[in-house]
Amino acid sequence: MQANKSHCLFGLATLFAWSACAPVNDSLPAIPNVREDHHSYSNPDQVRVSRVELDLDVSFERKSLEGSATLHLKRQGEADEVVLDTRGLAIASVEAAGPSGEFSASGFALGKPDPVLGAPLRVTLPPGAERVRVHYSTSPDASGLQWLGPAQTGGKKHPFLFTQSQAIHARSWIPIQDSPGVRVTYSATIRTPKELFAVMSAEMEARQPSDAAAPGEYHFQMPQPIPAYLIALAVGDLAFQAMSERTGVYAEPSVVASAAKEFEDTEDMMAAVEKLYGPYQWQRYDILVLPPSFPFGGMENPRLTFATPTILAGDKSLVSLIAHELAHSWSGNLVTNATWSDFWLNEGFTVYLENRIQEAVFGRERSEMESALEVQELREEMKKLEPRDQVLHIDLKGRDPDEGFTLVPYVKGMLLLRALEQAAGRDRFDTFLRSYFDHFAFKSVTTADFAGYLDEYLFRNNPGLAEKVAVGDWIRKPGLPQDVALPVSGNFERVEALANRWYDGGAALSGMPVGQWTTQEWLRFLRALPEGFEAERMKELDDAFQFTASRNSEILHQWLLMSVRSGYEPAYPKMEEFLASVGRRKFLRPLYTELAKTDEGRRRAAAIYRKARPLYHPIASATIDEILGIASE
Repeated sequence: MQANKSHCLFGLATLFAWSACAPVNDSLPAIPNVREDHHSYSNPDQVRVSRVELDLDVSFERKSLEGSATLHLKRQGEADEVVLDTRGLAIASVEAAGPSGEFSASGFALGKPDPVLGAPLRVTLPPGAERVRVHYSTSPDASGLQWLGPAQTGGKKHPFLFTQSQAIHARSWIPIQDSPGVRVTYSATIRTPKELFAVMSAEMEARQPSDAAAPGEYHFQMPQPIPAYLIALAVGDLAFQAMSERTGVYAEPSVVASAAKEFEDTEDMMAAVEKLYGPYQWQRYDILVLPPSFPFGGMENPRLTFATPTILAGDKSLVSLIAHELAHSWSGNLVTNATWSDFWLNEGFTVYLENRIQEAVFGRERSEMESALEVQELREEMKKLEPRDQVLHIDLKGRDPDEGFTLVPYVKGMLLLRALEQAAGRDRFDTFLRSYFDHFAFKSVTTADFAGYLDEYLFRNNPGLAEKVAVGDWIRKPGLPQDVALPVSGNFERVEALANRWYDGGAALSGMPVGQWTTQEWLRFLRALPEGFEAERMKELDDAFQFTASRNSEILHQWLLMSVRSGYEPAYPKMEEFLASVGRRKFLRPLYTELAKTDEGRRRAAAIYRKARPLYHPIASATIDEILGIASE
């Protein structure tokens, strides 16, 4: 689609090489509409994988997935090879099949491995070949797989496996074109030990082990095209509990009931976002609560969100994560970033939708508090980021795409959409967003695609609107614009005033009206206090509110971070317990970073890490290795 060339006043189309109008700022380079993925060896412009059929055995003894992947191909012209992404895969053999359907051995070559990208698998295609079948096994240390022993699970009786494919870890367990710009449908047959149950980000033939046609054999179908990073698998001792006709929870038996209670508002969330942005297009929305070693808060695998157990606070105060992962069903899964430089199109839109869901289900004040905390965290993080990492359309060429997973695409992206909403008016902007999701449904888009659609379908019909929001500056300049519209919370203003009065000696803790405070208010209270203040004052807080004994992971993490900064020794045993039982990188990175600032703290961190490292996912371990200066194993 071409942007309207009459929009020279704003020049947004030119900003992304869409027309010949002058850009807003000639000193800034234009962002071309390029779909080349620097993080994939694959050649989808010549041969594109359209479907994947997995047939895999799960071996906990060897910590390996073993079997085959059959790839359906769409050939462009006379290309004589298909190039796939792999990382650490042992390739046993490759076959190709033409119109007759019969497979025969095909030539292949595995290239030299790169530490980030892995190795290209080049498969020779005979004339007319429409499918290739790769027989392979995964490495025990595959970056996209985590194998847990029974002791690392809630039940302590059975092992557990889960995948984490984003950003480019799918290639460590599937030979595939591992690019968000390549969408595939898939099916899978997964064989497990008979006492375990397999679930995937797909339509499931069996909702619990007793439904399976054969013990330990499970079948899946994903009819909607998705990028490789959304293919997901988990195997363990799992139970299921429905929450509504189209929502439910999978978890270890000891957790499933409490999780279903915590997430019981999921159907209301779905109804809220459907009313705003159109029907849910994935049939079911289930949630899998993983063991504590899961390195992220959640992963938006379609039909089956993977979630950390750290959000089970008992009072629904942390279910914004569920709102976030559900929102990805529109922004990210339905409309996907075409490259990892366009990651903000996934996450900025999703944080915006998450806040709208929170507002609809829990009220405006709750939503504004959530947003205000996110902005506070963004500001703190941006102080440590290079200018090149503070822009929305980030240059990741030659870098690990995981380096772009900062708060910038999430929160700065949300603030841009918030600015557009305020300039256009909520109703008009909601209409635009719904049309955007409809227009690009099941497609992968670039920042230029968004800019062109914005120019054509919002700014064109609303003269003067483009002057109110300098979209080009938001996307290409570091930091936040001077006129950014920040969320405002009356509750937070009162909480901050109380924190300041107490610290200045003007208020007693015993008289504070904290009985109805939410998690968000407690976090704002703690963050309003000076960084690294006296340990004696920390003890006053702990005696009054028992922060060290908190069962809320967000509040406890904030308290432990403050304890390290203040040298509050009574909280250190709890910190060691926390670091040895939680694998969520959001919590690990700040605590290890703070500890590593002193020699004594670094020694303490190293001692904790030696015990805790087997719990952590490889993605989390790589982060802590870097913080503590430990060579990767």
